[in-house]
Amino acid sequence: MALTNEQRERYSRHLLLREMGAEGQEKLLRSRVLLIGAGGLGSPAALYLAAAGVGTIGIADADVVELSNLQRQILHTTADLGRAKVQSARETMEAINPDVTVNTYHTRVTPENIPELIAGYDFILDATDNFTSKFLINDACVMAQKPFSHAGVSQFSGQLMTYVPGQEPCYRCIFQSPPPEDTAPTGIIGAVCGVIGSLQAMEAIKYLLGKGELLTGYLLTFDALTMTFRKIRLPGRTPGCAACGDHPSVTC
Repeated sequence: MALTNEQRERYSRHLLLREMGAEGQEKLLRSRVLLIGAGGLGSPAALYLAAAGVGTIGIADADVVELSNLQRQILHTTADLGRAKVQSARETMEAINPDVTVNTYHTRVTPENIPELIAGYDFILDATDNFTSKFLINDACVMAQKPFSHAGVSQFSGQLMTYVPGQEPCYRCIFQSPPPEDTAPTGIIGAVCGVIGSLQAMEAIKYLLGKGELLTGYLLTFDALTMTFRKIRLPGRTPGCAACGDHPSVTC
């Protein structure tokens, strides 16, 4: 599809990039990305993916907007209190860019629904805030051969990695199994979510364009107090991994 004059103006700064150009922008407009989580991480990721012109963006979240969310979840405003996060998110994303189709799923991901949720998308973003969902997303993406970006934040720090089928370890290779979920919640400075969620959007865009180096085989960590990034080389794929190993045992 050829870009319209309005699209050429909207994405003019993209068109100046050698790695993007009109061909890359058209590729983004044909692409489909699913965000699981419309909170601290999903907010900046959704905003930048919509602004970039990713043509179809799905967003899955079962929660409603609460006052305590607004310190970091910039998809939502005070006027959205009590509304489903996915509805608030869709309105914000469509207001930024009417080129984008936003599919909403007002549901929590489960072993029963996740295969269908991820099936129609090119790239998945894990923007959840609990370990059970993170392992479920990993396992489902591994089984469905779907690339995804994992991220997590806590206090003044964050981390992310990218999984591409057949390349390097998956999330379960590194972390093996979820820790207990009954630990007390920790605080989080909102801007850390902005940094890490934006990097997730960048990983998705690079994958869709086929440009640059992804965080496959690496864990990128960020410490806001010292303003330090570390790119840590991960060990290779674990043959005994329950998700991507030689004899996988997990199911969704």
